[in-house]
Amino acid sequence: MNLIFATSNSNKLKEIKNLLPKEICINDLNSLNFFEEIPENKNSIEKNAEFKASFIHSKYNINVFADDTGLEVGVLNGEPGVYSARYAGEDCDSNKNMEKLIKKLINKKNRKARFKTVIALVLNNKLHQFEGIVNGTIAHSKKGDKGFGYDPIFIPEGYKKSFAELSLNEKNEISHRSIAVKKLINFIKIQLT
Repeated sequence: MNLIFATSNSNKLKEIKNLLPKEICINDLNSLNFFEEIPENKNSIEKNAEFKASFIHSKYNINVFADDTGLEVGVLNGEPGVYSARYAGEDCDSNKNMEKLIKKLINKKNRKARFKTVIALVLNNKLHQFEGIVNGTIAHSKKGDKGFGYDPIFIPEGYKKSFAELSLNEKNEISHRSIAVKKLINFIKIQLT
């Protein structure tokens, strides 16, 4: 089965391709010569994922999936949440987002957080959603140079290393995105039988 992954993020594409069985082939938006930024202006992770998948499906009439991910910190009432990618402002980057979060957690004992990914799949004109959550804590400083986004400051439950210190295979064993992708794969396998 061929699917379009509604992303231009090469890190996400690499992570997901690493999880897929050979009967599922994915390409990103670049393969469609689509280079626009799809807005993420909905008020929830679920709605952002759904909007991106539906937008590409309506434009190209193809089977497509999109994801949206948020880092939710309990003591900050779920911040940055749906605003994770632009937490430090519209023109920010991952470092600025992490710096803002670390600053907000100064003097906070409770540093519990969770990563949440929602994948929206439009397959044969029907919408399906898959969720993945991984719990952990926010480190006091960045550790590691692998991964992307908030990975250098997120320590998954049961680990002493940040996501950015884990290999891609180690991260894919436990990550929020891999949990959601595995649900997606299981669903597609059922459709293929």
